[in-house]
Amino acid sequence: MTDCAEHNSGRRTWMLTLAYDGADFQGWQVQPGQMTIQGELQAALGRITGETPLPQGSGRTDAGVHALAQVASFALQAPIPAENLRRALNRTLPPSIRILEARAVRSGFHARHSAIAKTYEYRIFRGTICPPFLARYVNACPWPLDFEALQASARFFEGEHDFQSFAATDPDLARRQLVSGPEPDQGGEMFAAQLAAASPESAVKTIFSSAWEERETDAGELLVYRVRGNGFLHHMVRNLVGTMLDVGRGHLALQQLPGILAAANRSAAGPTAPARGLFLHSVDYPPEELLPVAV
Repeated sequence: MTDCAEHNSGRRTWMLTLAYDGADFQGWQVQPGQMTIQGELQAALGRITGETPLPQGSGRTDAGVHALAQVASFALQAPIPAENLRRALNRTLPPSIRILEARAVRSGFHARHSAIAKTYEYRIFRGTICPPFLARYVNACPWPLDFEALQASARFFEGEHDFQSFAATDPDLARRQLVSGPEPDQGGEMFAAQLAAASPESAVKTIFSSAWEERETDAGELLVYRVRGNGFLHHMVRNLVGTMLDVGRGHLALQQLPGILAAANRSAAGPTAPARGLFLHSVDYPPEELLPVAV
């Protein structure tokens, strides 16, 4: 639908930027009987507007993963000003989900398909005792780590690589990778056909930057891994972190990383780091995708 046609129909495409504490949610994607970010957002839209579009996220964060600036898109018929929508959603959503910005955008915008890059952060607490108010948001690693080895391993992953060795082995992954439409079919022949036709996601990704930094906080020292790329496989960041921690602890040699990448086998890499330390930091879009549209 063109912007003109959408304007005539009264429908608007919306882009939300939201932050959430993922500790009490079973991830982004709607799941029957489970509390999810997507499900809570859809229910809140229904209470406010009487419409229940399924918001499409820039990515499907897993259970326990947090977001500083997730992006969601959907279409609404309701003629509601952007600031009113933001305020109304924040009044009805759980306090662990906050809408930072709401804006009307061109009809072709899609939170996932329009994205050109994403940035993730992974946070590690280095003190002997992790404060309880931080425990939901960090991976506590009190053992000795070679920071220079961590940094060298992070830099190794920059550039274009096949990251199959760092992708989760998950028989349900193809089902989750299907792009949900505004009214997704949850069963029957249509869904079966979609599932059969789904192409596996390419494991070749480009990492634009990959680095560790040390941060001093009142609670103690944090190590923060920040990675920006054009796409990420399921559990990829957590698997990269788990492997780099093995390098930092001396359980893996830096020289083994090329062989791990070349193996294209999950069993060749290190363990999966816990979800609680991972944050979706930000999502990048071409400027033309974010041009405002009058409501």
